[in-house]
Amino acid sequence: MSDSTITGDSRTPGALPASVHMIGIGGAGMSGVARLLLARGVTVSGSDMKDSRAVVGLRAMGATVAIGHDAANLDASGSLPEAVVVSFAAIPETNPELARAKELGISVLKRSDVLGMLLEGNRALLIAGTHGKTSTTSMSVAALQAAGMDPSFAVGGLMSKAGVNAHHGTGDVFVAEADESDASLLTYSPQVAVVTNIEPDHLDFYGTADKYYAVFDAFAGRIVDGGALVVCAEDEHAAALGERAAAAGIRVLGYGGPEALEAHPALEAGGVLHGWTAHGGGARVEATILGDRITFELRQPGRHMALNALASLVGGRLVDADLVRMARGLSEFSGVRRRFDYHGRIDGGDFDGARVYDDYAHHPTEVRAVLGAARELVDEAGTGNVVAVFQPHLYSRTKAFSVEFAEALSLADRVIVLDVFGAREEPEPGVDGALIARDVTVPTIFEPHFTSTPGRVREVAGPNDVILTIGAGSVTMLADEILRELG
Repeated sequence: MSDSTITGDSRTPGALPASVHMIGIGGAGMSGVARLLLARGVTVSGSDMKDSRAVVGLRAMGATVAIGHDAANLDASGSLPEAVVVSFAAIPETNPELARAKELGISVLKRSDVLGMLLEGNRALLIAGTHGKTSTTSMSVAALQAAGMDPSFAVGGLMSKAGVNAHHGTGDVFVAEADESDASLLTYSPQVAVVTNIEPDHLDFYGTADKYYAVFDAFAGRIVDGGALVVCAEDEHAAALGERAAAAGIRVLGYGGPEALEAHPALEAGGVLHGWTAHGGGARVEATILGDRITFELRQPGRHMALNALASLVGGRLVDADLVRMARGLSEFSGVRRRFDYHGRIDGGDFDGARVYDDYAHHPTEVRAVLGAARELVDEAGTGNVVAVFQPHLYSRTKAFSVEFAEALSLADRVIVLDVFGAREEPEPGVDGALIARDVTVPTIFEPHFTSTPGRVREVAGPNDVILTIGAGSVTMLADEILRELG
């Protein structure tokens, strides 16, 4: 690894402001922080481009939320806020509320700055990595709650059972995702840091893979004295991070299969996966966690979910949670919305037995994992095909990983590729969904017209199929539309 310079914020968070205005308050990360601030007694106002369940929930908790961005929104709660909170990745400098805040000299904070303030005084269990952060964080929360703890948490998605993405708990443990996309994870100082995997991503921010790898080393260096790093021994770069951290004197625990742990003797065996058997749409897992043998069930398919479960159990033991009760909580964990999220089944007719799922996967490795889990369901049933409806996310990511996306999608039996969901990026000539579709090796349709997609699914689907809408953008809206089309 090169001595790459890390661009990020590694300052120590200060005290919480008494009042904040949050631009883009309805977003997954922003709404969670808003919930925590309201629970702490902070006066919260904000704005978003559209109404949503998150906005309705925040209003019910006492937030003042405007729809649409306008400079006048800044003092909609009756007075100007002490600070304005933004996610710089999503809020342009030309936003009128941000511009007015700067004109008035109001402090502008990143969402990660505020989360760092909220973490102060707690034992922070933070989940980082390129893939699996939200699932592993949610599993950690469910496990700790089942063990009788009441942790505070901030998750990048809605936990299916609780229906929330954040909670101000009564305990001293705070579980949260540590986002590497803009190096904001360097704001935090965890007691326990989990790194699920490391694979180059967000190169529009980092520029090179080496700089991306280096941010995780810097994150490990922020672990408090007496704390620990937990890494997946089955992931090449996470295991290498663990070895470097161990050499630097940090306690490092690995998790994964026996062979992976044997290959990395510098890592303490935190979680050993002895057995994983798919059944009933989920799996049975046999493992040893810090020397204690345990067998438990999971409702989620995919070996990667078993590894996420091990990470959550190791992290939970390191903050003194009971293993048996945590495992019981994982057996009852119903998942996270938009992570292999079940939407429904067709009963009767030409598509009898077909099931529709939705998943947030937006990186080739994530697509490969979710399609592998779908294949387990088809194989267990003994009939049906895997149908993937994929919407690429970001022009830069599509351009960088078009071949890898095509290879991953080729694990399905039928594929429909939509056009790129640009999010914060402007279109780039020659970069569209067809760039991926042309290299997929199974029957594939490029469908640039979003509203035509359910009809296209009807053309290729059959009975007992597992149909997945995949991507981080608007494709999630199609899952129920596909159910209606087939039903």
